[in-house]
Amino acid sequence: MNRNWLARYRDGQREQVWHELRQLGAAVREPEFRAEAQLVCNEMARRARHNIEVIVERLTQDGFRFHKNNDDQTPITPHIPPTPAAAKHADWLEQHFGPLPLTLLSWVRLVGDVWLVGTHPAWPASAEADPLVIEIEGSHYPDSPIHEYFTDLWEQWRDDEANPNRGSFILELAPDRLHKANVSGGAPYGMQLPDACADGLFRAEMGLPFVEYLNWVFRRAGFPHATGGGAKEWEVTYKRAAGLLPL
Repeated sequence: MNRNWLARYRDGQREQVWHELRQLGAAVREPEFRAEAQLVCNEMARRARHNIEVIVERLTQDGFRFHKNNDDQTPITPHIPPTPAAAKHADWLEQHFGPLPLTLLSWVRLVGDVWLVGTHPAWPASAEADPLVIEIEGSHYPDSPIHEYFTDLWEQWRDDEANPNRGSFILELAPDRLHKANVSGGAPYGMQLPDACADGLFRAEMGLPFVEYLNWVFRRAGFPHATGGGAKEWEVTYKRAAGLLPL
């Protein structure tokens, strides 16, 4: 195996590098692989953060209103970078629900919380396009400790062990597509845990590797689903996605 993963990733061999990392499975955590694999995941997270910052800047220039998915459309900060406690939070997550995929650990430490739900002045249906939301540090809700929320999820899942259909534990990180549009919907999106691999399964309307999900979302500037908004929707999605970095 020609490793040099980080250099090859930066040179554009991203799909091949991710394939090789995923093929290792949990063995990616062995000492001979872990450090370089984490560097690749860190580079992915930096690129994702760049994309988020560019999207937020472009939407803000458009007059986009970032708001909660409630009737009052309460204003919200779209991107909150990692706090000084992010690394400690990542350790806590692994201790309680882990191991976590290396990509998710990098996200916690380098990206932070993102909430792109809102309304574009020229595309009123933008909230229906399943805008990107990843909330893992709980920075948008300082009065509701996310440790307690995640622990409650775990205990509910654990206590339901007699249910043959309970499935794997999902660390909930985002509302589903309908709830983002303030409509009663289904189960939240999240990461399937535990998972010791380089990248993990992100459970949304369909299950995709986390990086594949993010690439899909960024190809449309954070709004992956079409809503029939015509030329204005195209401007906000494909046009605003110009120059974003593939992961």
